[in-house]
Amino acid sequence: MLKRLAFVSAALAATIFAAQPAVAATQDPVRKDLAQLVDAGFPGALAVVRDEHGRVRKLTAGVGDIATGRPVPADGQVRLGSNTKTFVAVVMLQLVAEHRVRLDDPVEKYLPGILHGQQITVRQILQHTSGLPNYTEFLALDDLSLRYKHFEPQDLLDVALAHPNNFPAGTSWAYSNTNYIVAGLLVERVTGHTLESQIQKRVIQKAGLRHTYFPVDGETGIRERHPQGYLPLPTGELLDITDLDPSWGWAAGQMIGTPSDLNTFFSALIHGKLLPKAQLAEMEKTVPADLFPGAAYGLGLIRFPLSCGGVAWGHGGDIPGYETRTEVTADGRAASVAVTSLPQSEEAATQVLATVDDALCD
Repeated sequence: MLKRLAFVSAALAATIFAAQPAVAATQDPVRKDLAQLVDAGFPGALAVVRDEHGRVRKLTAGVGDIATGRPVPADGQVRLGSNTKTFVAVVMLQLVAEHRVRLDDPVEKYLPGILHGQQITVRQILQHTSGLPNYTEFLALDDLSLRYKHFEPQDLLDVALAHPNNFPAGTSWAYSNTNYIVAGLLVERVTGHTLESQIQKRVIQKAGLRHTYFPVDGETGIRERHPQGYLPLPTGELLDITDLDPSWGWAAGQMIGTPSDLNTFFSALIHGKLLPKAQLAEMEKTVPADLFPGAAYGLGLIRFPLSCGGVAWGHGGDIPGYETRTEVTADGRAASVAVTSLPQSEEAATQVLATVDDALCD
């Protein structure tokens, strides 16, 4: 989800985008960056940027629907992918603050037998230092026959546990969606309520998010105005993949929201509005992460170095049809960028992240 699930081997056909010119670039570097993302092959791009004085810009480029030419809706809803992990981590840290979970306890203290006796701690699953294999590597999610298949969380965990661990727990770092399936199951066991209800009550309502939600079972669409999301096919055509069953993502990537809500959420988090000081400090304890140069991963939270100096905090998400990146700073700056297909090259992925950096360093 944060790392792309699969690359489609063929390049995007230039003819598909010939009738979809990018928004003309102005002196605004973010608007220019969005136009360049469309020129690079993304059907649409959108961003919401807030400066340290609270001024907000909502920018778009490209088209929101290639069939009709409908424009990208400013601040439209998109699938959030792995940003979901930060929401789950916040719920877990709230349970830690309530003395219902301890970070350095084995997961199996709360879910006996779930990991077949492995001594993996809560901290290790939240920080991707558990060594658990990544179930999405074994699901062939680019197979369209899985588009509407419903998965239960245990199904996903079973896929992962059929394979050997990547390394002994606590000895290295590797991004694995499996960790957050385990975290979601732990939240449900400890609270006695669904993960969806806990995220809604403990995070969405508390942060005042108006356009963010966890889809219910069987919900395949996006509720509010949104750009369509696309899957590039080997033929070079684009398949509208907006409508799908996201249950294979669950606690690792099922949520939907808007760029402005992402800015609000991450800003509320790092400014102590969702967690007590002690738990936020635990969340911000990072280890080096093999995501991009200078990246460090905390407990469901990524530390980003900025080109203009200093650091930002946030996450990102990749799911068929959409990629999102969000970063916020301690002085009030915030930027979320979304594109409406997954990058088909490392260069394209870097362009998305660079747009966020430009937004914060402008």
